[in-house]
Amino acid sequence: MFKKLLLYFFIPSAVFIMTIKIYYSQEVKEQKVYHVMDQIKLSFDAQLKTDKMDDLKVALLLASNTALIDSLDEDDEDRAYKLLSSIVKSVKKHTNISIRAQIITKDLNILARSWDDIYAGMPLGDYREDLQYFKNTKQPRTSLEIGRRLGIKATVPVYKNGVFLGLVEVISFFQNTTEFLSSIGVDLYVLLDIKYSDSAVLMRDNLSIKDYIISNLTYNYNNIQTLKKIDFKKLAQLQLIYKDKKYIFYDTMYDGAMQAIGKFVFVLPQKYIGYFRNPEDDISYLINVTHSSLYKVLKEQESQENFYNQYQASKLIAFKNVISPEDKQEFYDAAYQKFDTLSKDELIQMILHKRITKKIDGKIR
Repeated sequence: MFKKLLLYFFIPSAVFIMTIKIYYSQEVKEQKVYHVMDQIKLSFDAQLKTDKMDDLKVALLLASNTALIDSLDEDDEDRAYKLLSSIVKSVKKHTNISIRAQIITKDLNILARSWDDIYAGMPLGDYREDLQYFKNTKQPRTSLEIGRRLGIKATVPVYKNGVFLGLVEVISFFQNTTEFLSSIGVDLYVLLDIKYSDSAVLMRDNLSIKDYIISNLTYNYNNIQTLKKIDFKKLAQLQLIYKDKKYIFYDTMYDGAMQAIGKFVFVLPQKYIGYFRNPEDDISYLINVTHSSLYKVLKEQESQENFYNQYQASKLIAFKNVISPEDKQEFYDAAYQKFDTLSKDELIQMILHKRITKKIDGKIR
């Protein structure tokens, strides 16, 4: 009789405890996902601002170049193109940074572009309404603008003896931001509202997802089918959707006039959530970003063929989650070659050390 009473009491209690445990576990998991989402958005905002400022720095330097100013003043298309092209090539050679720049006359026509010399004289006023901003101000501006293609545009007015001559503009297409997010396991999709396709004529052949055109030049095609299943109105309501073992969330995209023109959509595979660890432990997130930044800096400093050779196999492991997609095969080939040179005992010690490190990291507060 006593055993029956004990079972009668124990079973409901056990079920209750398990229910509470499962509920608590789900709550913790949900908090973690939202924490990671917030951290990714903050990192995205910071990186996008960095890209804008980098473009603006170059535009300001170009706008102060005396030879370029004289070419604009004299309406010398050939000289402007040669100068602009030479400067951009020099930037690429010495910094490994690829930029596009153009000079615009006061009548809003192209004087010269760094990447070709066939569109000199082409009017921009019809589809670059944002340029009207400079009729009333001398202040430079960096913003997302829709021209023939959506991009980050750092625009600086050029004056000579107080007379407005035109504009110098540096243009980029989210390449650095896309690569940065990819290095921490997040895929970015810059989605322009399709209603702007009449202006963005060079994007009409871009892949579209429902009512949006993909605007970044590089992206992970593996998530396209998942995004096509998403109800974007529902995404706007819920802020976060889980689909195909991936977390999808977004930020609204605004142009320089603070007009909503589309969305920045982020896709984070569930398998990478564990990499960010606990909401209260920001150090794991910072380690992820630090590894990414370190890899980027080292890769720029060293030639590609020598980059991996200078690190031991145990050190290469630190980079395995931040290698850019196009470099992964080369990374794996180099890593496997190094692993092949290790003895069985060395491999065991490396694995044990990795496990111990993970255990210690989990207790840091």
